[in-house]
Amino acid sequence: MFEALFQTFEDPEGGVALTARLAAFREELRRRNLTGFVVPRADQQQNEYVPPSDERLAWLTGFTGSAGMAVVLRDRAALFVDGRYTLQAGKQVDPAAWAITPLVDPPPERWLEIHLTMGDRLGFDPWLHTTAAVERLSAACAKAGAELVAVDANPVDAVWTERPAPPVGPVSSHGPEFSGESEAAKLARIRSELERLKLDAVVLSDSHAVAWTFNIRGSDVAHTPLPLSYAIVPKDGRPCLFIDGRKLSNSIRDQLEYYAEVDGPEALTARLADFAASGAAIGLDSATAADALSRIVTEAGGKPVRGNDPVARLKAVKNDTEIAGARAAHQRDGVALARFLAFIDREAPSGALTEIDAVEALETFRRETGALRDVSFPTIAGAGPNGAIVHYRVSRKSNRRIRPGDLLLIDSGGQYQDGTTDVTRTIAIGTPTAEMRDRFTRVLRGHIAIARAVFPEGTSGAQIDTLARQFLWQAGIDFEHGTGHGVGSYLSVHEGPARISKLGTTPLKRGMILSNEPGYYKAGDYGIRIENLELVTAAEIAGAEKPMNGFETLTLAPIDRRLIDPAAMTDDEIRWLDAYHVRVCDTLRGTLDDATRSWLEAATAPLRA
Repeated sequence: MFEALFQTFEDPEGGVALTARLAAFREELRRRNLTGFVVPRADQQQNEYVPPSDERLAWLTGFTGSAGMAVVLRDRAALFVDGRYTLQAGKQVDPAAWAITPLVDPPPERWLEIHLTMGDRLGFDPWLHTTAAVERLSAACAKAGAELVAVDANPVDAVWTERPAPPVGPVSSHGPEFSGESEAAKLARIRSELERLKLDAVVLSDSHAVAWTFNIRGSDVAHTPLPLSYAIVPKDGRPCLFIDGRKLSNSIRDQLEYYAEVDGPEALTARLADFAASGAAIGLDSATAADALSRIVTEAGGKPVRGNDPVARLKAVKNDTEIAGARAAHQRDGVALARFLAFIDREAPSGALTEIDAVEALETFRRETGALRDVSFPTIAGAGPNGAIVHYRVSRKSNRRIRPGDLLLIDSGGQYQDGTTDVTRTIAIGTPTAEMRDRFTRVLRGHIAIARAVFPEGTSGAQIDTLARQFLWQAGIDFEHGTGHGVGSYLSVHEGPARISKLGTTPLKRGMILSNEPGYYKAGDYGIRIENLELVTAAEIAGAEKPMNGFETLTLAPIDRRLIDPAAMTDDEIRWLDAYHVRVCDTLRGTLDDATRSWLEAATAPLRA
């Protein structure tokens, strides 16, 4: 029906078809005198999206989720996944070969303590685990009397004969009209952080941090414009940037060499050792720095200092240019969303559309803006019971027809050069039930509570997360994901360190962009989520005794009024919703065709006529 550019719907190979790979892998372990091996779903930098050349877990097991780990022993193998992926893993892997086990409670280390025996040798690739993860594995081995062995070459690669080559996507400049700050200014701020932290240098192991620092973007992984790369920024002297030279045009190389020495990734080990040789204190990001980096620093005589990447906090606070870009991107995205929502209302009630049709239509409307660079993640389009699967991804096999009586949950986003978007809407196809309206209204009231929140400077996401859940809790229900995550500026749609979550301890700063996405999921029946992106701004309160902050809603898309029970809402909540809808309509109507404009005016009418 529509041609989709950035998403596919093919079912990956899996199940018993991959059992031969497991047998070949075990033979390789025997050849290396290893009792077992740990295979994480990770690349060297712990990226959310990894290039095909690093999809070792998917190749070996068939499991394609974004979070997981496998342990292969001589007589047993386990795949560890979190609760989001239990159903998916059960469909993708061979249950005769793999035990599917929780990733968090109990953790894989507990499984290792039980199944390892005295004298076993458990291998791991130190480039694919953080030091904290290695310490947990080491402790588990010690309890079992086993040895944890770092390998020089990954044994998966030895049997993965058709492994794709590493990506060499071209690097582009993210100029001042989008970045709003020069490389020199950013490097000066990073060096100020090094002074404060008493570090001699910092390794930027997160490619997002490298991209932000040097105002570049790339195309090495899906959905995030990353140039896979490393950098070392010293307190004094020129930084060193490590990136495959095949990604660099002459002009990009010239831009980078103005601020840094540029070398290939193979030079990282020697240069890091040189920095460390004088006993330097070198900062390593606890979240993304491979254990191999810590080993290099230590063996060269330096002092590895684990902590939070200082760039992450700087990058999370958007400057005026990035904020203006985010507003422009959301207005552009809002036009595509209005066209899509009108299309769904027009076509879906007939039963003619499928989930894939919805995904392709929305991507097409975004593409027709002329500015879409990619989707910011694979669109979640779950109709009926598929909407209750929080991270559902439609495939040819799972594709469901959208039927009258369904709720359609669609969670999507776009990557534009001036901003990244992420929005979820739940749409009633036909007449919703009373229970659906009750649950939707409770989710909406929590969403509005976050959007209207006013909080002192220094407040963390954990302190306001409860606002989103209060009305669900009153009915004895909840949702199992966080309420919100940070969002990058033409970078990752899931950006740290700030989040609205029970675990969100980072203070929310003015200029941060976060999602606001409470939900409710009834397994086997339907799912509900309402998501807007929010900008942290100053809140002006007469007589306030301390600086106060609030949110500006960036997303521009109607919220389905047919799913709302006005009698369950307060007057203030209704005023917020009506004002939001007036802003959506006033902002978008001038750029829409007549039919879509008429639909939008009806969709944003006052809740109480």
